[in-house]
Amino acid sequence: MKVTQEKLPASQIGLEIEITPEITKQTYEQVIKNLASTANIPGFRKGKVPRPILLQRLGTTRIKAAALEELIQDGIEQAVKQEAIPAIGQPQLRSSFEDLIKNYEPGKPLTILAAVDVEPEVNLVQYTDLQAKAEEVKYDPERVDANLDKERQELATLIPVEGRAAQIGDIAVVDFKGVFSKVEGEDETAEPEPIPGAEATDFQVELQEDKFIPGFISGIVGMNPEETKEIAAQFPDPYANEDLAGKAATFTVTLKELKEKELPEVNDDFAQEISDFETLEELRASLVEQYQKEADDKTKTNKQEALLTELLKHVEVDLPATMIEQEVDAMLTQTAMRLSQQGLDVRKLFTTDIIPQLRERSRTEAIERIKRSLSLREVGKRESIQVTPEEIATRVTELLEQYPEEQDVDEDKLRSIVENELLTEKTIDWLLEHSSVELVPEGSLNPIEETEAAESDANADADADAPQTEEETSETSTEVTEE
Repeated sequence: MKVTQEKLPASQIGLEIEITPEITKQTYEQVIKNLASTANIPGFRKGKVPRPILLQRLGTTRIKAAALEELIQDGIEQAVKQEAIPAIGQPQLRSSFEDLIKNYEPGKPLTILAAVDVEPEVNLVQYTDLQAKAEEVKYDPERVDANLDKERQELATLIPVEGRAAQIGDIAVVDFKGVFSKVEGEDETAEPEPIPGAEATDFQVELQEDKFIPGFISGIVGMNPEETKEIAAQFPDPYANEDLAGKAATFTVTLKELKEKELPEVNDDFAQEISDFETLEELRASLVEQYQKEADDKTKTNKQEALLTELLKHVEVDLPATMIEQEVDAMLTQTAMRLSQQGLDVRKLFTTDIIPQLRERSRTEAIERIKRSLSLREVGKRESIQVTPEEIATRVTELLEQYPEEQDVDEDKLRSIVENELLTEKTIDWLLEHSSVELVPEGSLNPIEETEAAESDANADADADAPQTEEETSETSTEVTEE
């Protein structure tokens, strides 16, 4: 078999495959023989149909098409094997099937054009002496006190309050029912429209402004037990439930009971109750160490991300479609598994209409992930960065001890994953040693306001898209509380 190769865009190799006359004739005859043994033609027993009758009834075009399918599949497979091409994905036929049928004559040579995706060549224009900036995350001492205060709040004892009105920080037990406020021009005599789910009896809520939609908590502040009051409130826009976003509401609220929190003292007894430490001093030291490590880890991650982003500016690689599609598949599979673990019905989220959109949205990230992986692998090759069997064994043992409940572990697969992770870590560390990453104050590269706004929008979108469970639908707090 004569095979001619040519380089094509997107890391493809074009193949011109010339199939010999003997093979084109042999395949055609074998197809006729197979059809003769299976064809059901009236007046003839299977396997006894004369050749001229078979050709007349089935038609030469149909027989040629059947023979061509075999010639194409076998021809491309043999060509890839003969040329030792490290193909990825399925080969593609570049010739027109209709043209092949017209040109195909058994006993004469046949030329087929095909293409196969291969691993791309990675050209690292530069990978040392890179310059980048990354945000330095500093340890915030206030987090320790905030953590301890949160634990105090959870251990608080609720004490009934008498003789005063509700104030911020109290725990209120209320009955409430919400309706949409009337707008100008509406019939004043018409019954107000109830807000779906905005009704509850003996509902306990902490009087903090961020707990409910704007106006609800401030309306309760100042009320006395057994008092009933109409409170005006406004659903924010955007809001997780788009049907409520921006709408004005009126809540009829009855304050039934007031309680206030009695907080425990922050001392050694408190430390023993919320942790395994004997003294408050030990607990504080542990929290300081934990938060310091978190800050250091985030700073290191920022440095790595900044360096890899800079590295990609100096990488030239033509990615094959197969590799991109495989990465998109992997990303969607990971997302589906994560959502399933959260208890969501993946079949309702990943519909046939949504999947093409998800695939398209994932392409940019998939391409960046592939480029990162290929770039790091290329750096590792050039600099002979390796992971020892001892390092792999140590990490595998740590993981197995960390997750003893995992019974059915494929240790060979785990070793492969660990080896790749360790190699990536070593390569990134090598890059950091041979480049310069300047640390700048946190928030200076990505302003906090913009980041928080983006996160808020993303959370709102996620909440709006997430399906409600029966429990969520029945609980009024899911409708009127701030997300």
